[in-house]
Amino acid sequence: MKKSTAWFLAIIGVLLFLGAGAMLFFYVLFMSPSDEEEISYGTGGKVAVVELQGIIVSSEDVVRQLKKFSDDNSVKAILLRVDSPGGGVAASQEMYEEVKNVRAKKPVVVSMGSVAASGGYYVSCGASRVVANRGTLTGSIGVISEFFRFDPLLDKVGVNVNTIKSGKLKDAGSPFRKMTDEDKKYFQDLMDDVHRQFISVVEHERRLGHDEVVELADGRAFTGEQALSLRLVDTIGTYEDAVGIAAKLAGIKGKPTIVKERKHKPTFFDVLFGQSRISDVLNLKDELLNQPILQYKMVP
Repeated sequence: MKKSTAWFLAIIGVLLFLGAGAMLFFYVLFMSPSDEEEISYGTGGKVAVVELQGIIVSSEDVVRQLKKFSDDNSVKAILLRVDSPGGGVAASQEMYEEVKNVRAKKPVVVSMGSVAASGGYYVSCGASRVVANRGTLTGSIGVISEFFRFDPLLDKVGVNVNTIKSGKLKDAGSPFRKMTDEDKKYFQDLMDDVHRQFISVVEHERRLGHDEVVELADGRAFTGEQALSLRLVDTIGTYEDAVGIAAKLAGIKGKPTIVKERKHKPTFFDVLFGQSRISDVLNLKDELLNQPILQYKMVP
């Protein structure tokens, strides 16, 4: 091999090595993992903590965590921390069904935070035991839909919208026209059906009479103490009390070991370029306009 060729190959090798190193450095500095397991060591078996926080839009993350900890034989019980006013009907139902599935394999205890209402309460109903704080707002058994109307504003600026449709109800709920009585009846029928589904779940899971639940299912929220007297929750207690209950149901001796996923924190790249702020602005449209039509949600 010629000396010049050897030098050329050596330079290429150094460049490749430096390139790989730069890529690794970039990954470590900017691309921190989305979540990682965080363990609080105790003397007993594992209790996994899954958090349901904020308005419910998607069930994906909570269902994924429930499945993961359900399949982990080293985890003896799951604590579901609920601090949510509810949200989308379908997402709430999906999480409830998964909580029920896990409950058949190992104890699932719900610890309610400040608010565990409507969809947050729906999900909680699937647990083995429901623990609320005295001042928790819960219940709010009802359904709501909210529709924007843009046509009065568009009329003022001289903008018209032409709609071509194949059925008289195809554009029901459109923000570009006023609702007709037929539109309102159509949506009310949808409301009544998903409301019936909510009532049925509470009736079954809380072992309450149908008429009892119907009387409570007018959208009212209750404090934890009120919910206990109405048998909507099982006991009053703090987060630590709920951990103890989960450990007891699982037969864990001593202080349980808490396992949970540590959520992604803003990276140096996010802080430097304001990525999280940009994302907030870009997601504003979705938060305002793309909410689920049918919602188990307590209106603040």
